[in-house]
Amino acid sequence: MSEQLHQQRGNLGWIEVICGSMFSGKSEELIRRLRRAQIARQRVQIFKPKVDSRFSEDHIVSHSDMKIKSQLVSQAREILEVLDGRTQVVGIDEGQFFDADLVCVCNNLADSGKRVIVAGLDQDFRGKPFEPMPQLLSVAEYITKTLAICVRCGAPANRTQRLIEHPGRLLVGATDAYEARCRLCFEPPAD
Repeated sequence: MSEQLHQQRGNLGWIEVICGSMFSGKSEELIRRLRRAQIARQRVQIFKPKVDSRFSEDHIVSHSDMKIKSQLVSQAREILEVLDGRTQVVGIDEGQFFDADLVCVCNNLADSGKRVIVAGLDQDFRGKPFEPMPQLLSVAEYITKTLAICVRCGAPANRTQRLIEHPGRLLVGATDAYEARCRLCFEPPAD
């Protein structure tokens, strides 16, 4: 694998990050970019974390039911192990659910000439930076911040409001557990 990565060293690679709150269209934008690469006959591989099997185990599925085939991986480093050396574009959804190695993996892929596109939440349900996304944002060449619509007032929403009690930071869910809120309507939990 390492030799294959270095064979493409002369090619220009980069990292694109699509971030925002839940229900802001991050996965839709990721799917759109990956489909365009496929139409251009580029070799594409797509990954998502094993922890997120809400809608499908072998597809990334947006809340609007757009979908694209993907592979489940447990940790970021596993992407390097299963990556086909001929792959030109690597898509990664739900970046916030990966370990801190995601940044190193993405840098490694970009350094080897791959276009890497990662979508994920940039803030958790407390409104705090959601690692490893902030670190990934700092090394990315391109950043797209998506906004949802606040369910309370209709303003642009960049926060994710958790609606149910749960002790941990990670709680995989959808409209049953979260909603999009603007800065003013967001109610951070008491710590």
